[in-house]
Amino acid sequence: MPHPRQEILNHPDALDCTVYRPDEQDPDTEEQDLGDAKVLITGAFEPPQDWDAHQREDYYGEEDPTHFVSAHIECLAKPATREFFMPDSGDYVAVQSSLGDVVMYYVYDHEETEHGRHYVLIRDDEEL
Repeated sequence: MPHPRQEILNHPDALDCTVYRPDEQDPDTEEQDLGDAKVLITGAFEPPQDWDAHQREDYYGEEDPTHFVSAHIECLAKPATREFFMPDSGDYVAVQSSLGDVVMYYVYDHEETEHGRHYVLIRDDEEL
């Protein structure tokens, strides 16, 4: 069975992306370019069945629930190299769409699963 990381990197639907990390100390500073990765958007985020309306409201906050997507992100650099990184909550992902447009996503949440790290991203519709 191929490693989940290779599966994402080789997946025909995986899109090129660049991950940026904002400076928590100084929000006005340019984001750090962490590097290139592949993102595989697996569909709309589905809240767990056992969440009640209040938990859903808390999770989505002011955001449009239709902007939440589930995804896997894998860094192109090999693990254990200096260039390797794992995106974290609070990072931004600039995704190169198949049409050549760049779509920005905000890394809202993530969890470790047996298939690697699973992310919840929020699509940012603001024009760059």
